[in-house]
Amino acid sequence: MHFPYADDPRFRLLLAPLGVRRHLDGVTVDGDEVQATFGFLSVTTTIENIAVAEATGPYRWWRAVGPHLSLADRGLTFGTTDRGGVCLGFTTPVRHVIGPWDHPGLTVTVADPARLVDVLGARR
Repeated sequence: MHFPYADDPRFRLLLAPLGVRRHLDGVTVDGDEVQATFGFLSVTTTIENIAVAEATGPYRWWRAVGPHLSLADRGLTFGTTDRGGVCLGFTTPVRHVIGPWDHPGLTVTVADPARLVDVLGARR
């Protein structure tokens, strides 16, 4: 099951150089695995490793659009809009994608946050 990122025309030009492809990137739930791709970046983990999945937002655009590392909690964001998304909290942090630290959480701005939360909740 694939959950594409929300399309926000305001940020398309900003995301294009990062390799973000609206029609390909997003979150894929396949069997026991969850993979989030964001242009040249990706995170893969098991559904069992997801301790929390909750809809969040809206966000400040400068903190949510693009790939971001939170220096406060080392969480990662793959963002295409400031309207909202899903915050995933991991039991065991995933291998670092940005920066030297592994990530205890990932925020993704999928087009249908409620549905992603429901699917992950049903499979855990």
